[in-house]
Amino acid sequence: MAERIFCIGNGESRSPVDLIKLKPHGKIYGCNGLYRDFTPDVLTSVDGPMMHEIYQSGYADKNELWLRDWNAVPGMTYSSVVFAGLSQEEIEIGKKNFKLNENKRGDRQMYVFHGSSISGQVGLIRRMASGEQIEKKQINHTGCYVSWQNPDDKVNSLSDLIPGKPDRGWACGATSAWVALTQNKDLKELIMIGHDLKSNTDNINNMYKSTDNYGDGRNKPIPHVNWVTQWNTLMGEFPKVKFIKVNPDGIRGNTPVSSNMEEWNTHATKGTLEYWNYEKLNESFNCI
Repeated sequence: MAERIFCIGNGESRSPVDLIKLKPHGKIYGCNGLYRDFTPDVLTSVDGPMMHEIYQSGYADKNELWLRDWNAVPGMTYSSVVFAGLSQEEIEIGKKNFKLNENKRGDRQMYVFHGSSISGQVGLIRRMASGEQIEKKQINHTGCYVSWQNPDDKVNSLSDLIPGKPDRGWACGATSAWVALTQNKDLKELIMIGHDLKSNTDNINNMYKSTDNYGDGRNKPIPHVNWVTQWNTLMGEFPKVKFIKVNPDGIRGNTPVSSNMEEWNTHATKGTLEYWNYEKLNESFNCI
């Protein structure tokens, strides 16, 4: 168990931070696309397409990973779940027109499924098979995601984090902190880096925007209210842990990111929440 945790978000403010230099100072918990650039001690993901991207990369073969509703089922059910009721010709039409994202099965006997099954589009597929031209807007592009599972992997389902208690259904940032707080009973300090919550521009604030399984960088910022509420809940549930939110300029930057979160003022008053700027972070860990 660790006494200090670094909880890493993917807000753009974390770009100057050298995460490797944080490793000697505490365990690192991360979210989603972080795995593309850095291997934290524990990674969490909660959205179907991103979860399957991470799993199919082979990341979980060697690294601890926590995913939402990650429940493997026997391979014998594959055809009935994904292609039920379809002929071989219809299956080929389905594969061609509907997004089926899966890794190679090999000799794996269990798989995890998320999204919309190809068989769910049977009506459209049969119309295509009859030669009818279907407009693109009529096709469901949410995708069908299938990951054949390595029996020796290090993946876990969030529903198993606390026996008898369900996954909270939160966003990935607060969920990764929930995993950290649950796993480290003696935790004294949780340092939040890259959990920007807001954006300094009129567009999405994310290190991986406009890449696979992330929003278009031209989109409006994602509303922050749920993130703020979820973190507030954690701060209330773990009053012995000091939460430290790191912003480039602390709360004196006159920007949405470097500002005080009024919803958290009660914790700041109690001394269980602090704000650091990057100067303080670098003085402490020589990481910028």
